[in-house]
Amino acid sequence: MISTKGRYAIRVMIDLAENEPNEVGYIPLKDIADRQGISKKYLESIVKEMVAGGLVKGASGKGGGYRLCRKPEEYPVGEILELMEGKLSSVACLASSDFDCPKRGECKTLPMWSEYDNMIHEYFYGKKLSDLIEK
Repeated sequence: MISTKGRYAIRVMIDLAENEPNEVGYIPLKDIADRQGISKKYLESIVKEMVAGGLVKGASGKGGGYRLCRKPEEYPVGEILELMEGKLSSVACLASSDFDCPKRGECKTLPMWSEYDNMIHEYFYGKKLSDLIEK
């Protein structure tokens, strides 16, 4: 299940793309929070991770806020989700190579989970932020 953190991160990215400021401008987090109906305090923790992960740029002080680092068509939705949620895996044995499953070599369901995870990955990485924006 995708958490509110992942879903809200996508909403922030859409908001930034739809309200893109001029070349040097930034969008205040308060404005994003108001438009999206999300607590500014909760969004602060989300955008902090987004800045650290290289999805957005932040600036503090007067005229500060956030902006995209790239064009909307250069952001796969999967990149946003995986930054916020971690690897999108259906089962623990595929989430980490460190997971030691005693049944790994004989598991009859592992190929199914692997195929499912590949479909999810291809879907979210095939969908761009620009695909979600109303034009």
